[in-house]
Amino acid sequence: MSGFGPLVEPLPQIDDAAFSEAFDRYGDARVVLLGEASHGTSEFYRARAAITLRLIERHGFNIVAVEADWPDAAHIDRFIRHRPRRDGEEAAFQRFPTWMWRNTEVDAFVRWLHRWNEERPEAQQVGFYGLDLYNLSASMRAVIDYLKDVDPEASEIARARYACLQPYSRNPAAYGAVALSEGYARCEAQVLAMLRDLQANRMQYSYNDGMEWLDAAANARLVANAEAYYRAMYHGSAESWNLRDTHMFETLCQLLDAGGAGSKAVVWAHNSHIGNAAHTEMGQVRGELNIGQLVKERFADSSRLIGFGTHSGTVAAADDWDEPMQVKRVRPSLPGSWERLSFETGVPRFLLDLREPPEPALETRLERFIGVIYRPETERWSHYAEAELGSQFDGWVWFDETQAVTPMAGPERSGEDDLWPFGM
Repeated sequence: MSGFGPLVEPLPQIDDAAFSEAFDRYGDARVVLLGEASHGTSEFYRARAAITLRLIERHGFNIVAVEADWPDAAHIDRFIRHRPRRDGEEAAFQRFPTWMWRNTEVDAFVRWLHRWNEERPEAQQVGFYGLDLYNLSASMRAVIDYLKDVDPEASEIARARYACLQPYSRNPAAYGAVALSEGYARCEAQVLAMLRDLQANRMQYSYNDGMEWLDAAANARLVANAEAYYRAMYHGSAESWNLRDTHMFETLCQLLDAGGAGSKAVVWAHNSHIGNAAHTEMGQVRGELNIGQLVKERFADSSRLIGFGTHSGTVAAADDWDEPMQVKRVRPSLPGSWERLSFETGVPRFLLDLREPPEPALETRLERFIGVIYRPETERWSHYAEAELGSQFDGWVWFDETQAVTPMAGPERSGEDDLWPFGM
C-alpha cells in the first residue's frame, strides 16, 4: 500500500495566519463541518477556532453550530450577541463532560465572537448554537419560561404536558427503561402536542422577538426528539444514534432556513458525526448514519467535511461516564491505520485535500475515535473502526503530537459579569 506523503500540504503553527488561509479553498461552501478525533484535544479546538474565524471574516459565515446541547449554547449565544441573560438561567456546560466545552480554548473563541458582534447590527451578527439533545431539563424549563411572557395560559399547558417527563428530567435514561418495560411511549403525545402548538402560533409569538421564538421552538423540538431518543436507546440498535444525528442535522437545517439564503454555517463535532458514515464501518456494518452523511445528501458540493487526526500526546478524558476527567497519554497510532500512515509522512502538521482523493485515500483502514471516554487498554476494540478516508472527508488535518485541553474552574465568583458564559 502506497502512502500519500507527496500529496500533503505542510501547515505552520495554528497561530500563524497562513494556517487558516490554507482553508480558504473551502470558503465557497454553504456548510463546513470541522471534526475532531477526540473531545479533549487542544489543537483540534484551536485549529477549528482559527479556521472558523477566517470563514467568518473572509467568507461570510454567520452560524456556528456545535455538538452541544441547545440551552447551554443559547446561554453563550446571548453573551456573544450582547443580549441579557434570562432570570434563573443556569451557567452553561455544568454537566458531565464539563471540559468538552468549558475550557480555555473555547473561552477564547467565545470572547472573539463577543467582540466581533459588538459593533454589528443583529442581522449581521454571528450566532452560536447547540445541535445536541441531552439537556432535557433545561429545554423544558426554557419553553415554559418563554411562554410565561408571550402566552401565560400556554405556559401552564406546557407545564402540565411536560409533567409527564419531569420526574425523569435529571435522569432521562430512566424514562427509557420505564417506557420499555411498560411497552408504550407514555409521554410522546404530550411533547409532540407542545411542539405543534408552538409551531402553529409562530406568527403571533415571533412578532416581537423572532430569536426568542426560534429558541423556544428548538427547545420544544429537542424535548420531543429526546423523548424518542431515550426510548430507542434501550433497544440496543442503531436507532438511538440515528435519532440523535438526525435531530442535529434537522436543527442545523432549521438554523440555515431561519437565516435565509445568505446564511452559511460552520459545524464543530466529532469525526464520528461529521465524516460521511456511509463510507465507514458505522454505516456499512452497524447501519448508522450521521450529520456528515445527511449534509452531503442535501447540500452535495455546497458542503465540506474536514476530519482531524493525531498520532500521540495527551487527551482530557474519563475512564467511564460521570467519572472524573483525567489527562491521559494517547497511545501511538496502530500500524496500518490512517493515523499511522499520516505519521509516516514525516510532516508534523498538514492538510490533505480529499475533494479529488488520491488513490491511497480510497483504501479501507482503521481510524481512531476517542470520545469523552478513553480506554487505552482496549483501544483497538473500543476506539478504532474501519473507514475509507477519501470518501469520508473532503479534507484531513493532521497533527503528529497533541495536548489535552485546559479545563476551566467551576462556577465563577460573583461580580465578574464579563466571564459569565462559563459560570455564575
